[in-house]
Amino acid sequence: MTDAQGNTIGWPGAIALNRDALLRIVAVLFVYAGLDEGGAEALPRHAWRKILRLLRPAESAVRRLIVIAARGIEVDLPARRAADAPPSAIERLQAAGLLVIRDGVDLGLARAPQTVAARPRKSASVIPAFRLTDAPRRFDTRSWDGKRPFPQEGFALADPDEEVAATRLCNRLLALKSALDDLPGHANRLARWKARRDAGMPRARRISPLRPGHPPGHRKQAVHAVDEVLRECHSLSIHAQRLDTS
Repeated sequence: MTDAQGNTIGWPGAIALNRDALLRIVAVLFVYAGLDEGGAEALPRHAWRKILRLLRPAESAVRRLIVIAARGIEVDLPARRAADAPPSAIERLQAAGLLVIRDGVDLGLARAPQTVAARPRKSASVIPAFRLTDAPRRFDTRSWDGKRPFPQEGFALADPDEEVAATRLCNRLLALKSALDDLPGHANRLARWKARRDAGMPRARRISPLRPGHPPGHRKQAVHAVDEVLRECHSLSIHAQRLDTS
């Protein structure tokens, strides 16, 4: 597709179409994970694997929708705060408790240790932020030539009916649904990420939010509706990045 053809794409319509398809997939995953009834703390291993096989491509598709929605958005980063001046000698002595300056304060109270208020615990109901960048590829620097021999005996296959923890999986599903419900907000998050990257801030170490090559969860042959959605979103995101001038 040329730039002229890319400029004729109805981006809002393409986003809405793929968003609706992903919302239908997420609704099915919510039922699998029991989130329609509050969520499950544990799931049978076969159900956990089934959800994960659909969750990975769905997350990749939503990440690419955010890239499309962030096309052309420009943000200004807040000015960096000036570095605090180093403490003076008197301030260092006061901080160490070696010097107390009486100024209408009882000396005994001034020397009394100050109690630090305990930080409130993070609520378990807080939905985690959706990850804006693809997980990097994993490369094994050690070859398999005898260094990691596959065991021929003495191991057993995992029980598909065994209960496994599902809290983290449910949190990822909730974050995915939250991103679909607020694509503009996450597009602004990505625009701020790009601004930090362009400003050379240390937290933005990646060039692109999308890794090169196939996206996470990609399958050569589509076996579920999410595979087709991911292919479409990936193709659109590549064109959006080429046309993005922000």
